[in-house]
Amino acid sequence: MAYVINKDECISCGVCEGECPVGAISAGDDAYVIDADECLSCGACMDACPQEAISEE
Repeated sequence: MAYVINKDECISCGVCEGECPVGAISAGDDAYVIDADECLSCGACMDACPQEAISEE
Protein backbone atom coordinates (compact mmCIF):
# COMPACT_ATOMS: atom_id res chain seq x y z
CA MET A 1 0.00 0.00 0.00
CA ALA A 2 1.18 3.51 -0.77
CA TYR A 3 -0.18 6.99 -0.59
CA VAL A 4 -1.24 9.27 -3.44
CA ILE A 5 -1.78 13.01 -3.72
CA ASN A 6 -4.97 14.31 -5.29
CA LYS A 7 -3.75 16.88 -7.82
CA ASP A 8 -7.04 18.75 -7.72
CA GLU A 9 -6.79 19.31 -3.96
CA CYS A 10 -3.01 19.84 -3.61
CA ILE A 11 -2.01 23.50 -3.23
CA SER A 12 1.73 22.73 -3.58
CA CYS A 13 2.54 24.04 -0.10
CA GLY A 14 5.33 21.46 0.38
CA VAL A 15 4.40 20.47 3.93
CA CYS A 16 4.18 16.79 2.96
CA GLU A 17 7.64 16.80 1.40
CA GLY A 18 9.17 18.02 4.65
CA GLU A 19 7.36 15.38 6.70
CA CYS A 20 8.37 12.35 4.59
CA PRO A 21 11.11 10.45 6.47
CA VAL A 22 12.48 8.81 3.30
CA GLY A 23 12.21 11.66 0.81
CA ALA A 24 9.59 9.93 -1.33
CA ILE A 25 7.71 13.17 -2.07
CA SER A 26 8.77 15.76 -4.63
CA ALA A 27 7.33 18.68 -6.55
CA GLY A 28 5.61 17.68 -9.77
CA ASP A 29 4.32 19.81 -12.63
CA ASP A 30 0.89 20.52 -11.16
CA ALA A 31 1.18 19.17 -7.61
CA TYR A 32 3.47 17.19 -5.36
CA VAL A 33 3.90 13.50 -6.15
CA ILE A 34 4.77 10.44 -4.06
CA ASP A 35 7.19 7.81 -5.35
CA ALA A 36 5.32 4.58 -4.57
CA ASP A 37 8.55 2.55 -4.63
CA GLU A 38 10.09 4.71 -1.89
CA CYS A 39 6.93 5.26 0.22
CA LEU A 40 6.92 3.47 3.58
CA SER A 41 3.15 3.99 4.05
CA CYS A 42 3.82 5.60 7.41
CA GLY A 43 1.09 8.22 7.01
CA ALA A 44 3.22 11.19 8.09
CA CYS A 45 2.42 13.08 4.89
CA MET A 46 -1.30 12.41 5.13
CA ASP A 47 -1.40 13.63 8.71
CA ALA A 48 0.51 16.80 7.83
CA CYS A 49 -1.41 17.83 4.70
CA PRO A 50 -3.53 20.93 5.44
CA GLN A 51 -5.77 20.24 2.42
CA GLU A 52 -6.35 16.54 3.20
CA ALA A 53 -5.20 15.89 -0.36
CA ILE A 54 -3.34 12.66 0.45
CA SER A 55 -5.02 9.27 0.68
CA GLU A 56 -4.14 5.58 0.72
CA GLU A 57 -4.01 3.94 -2.68
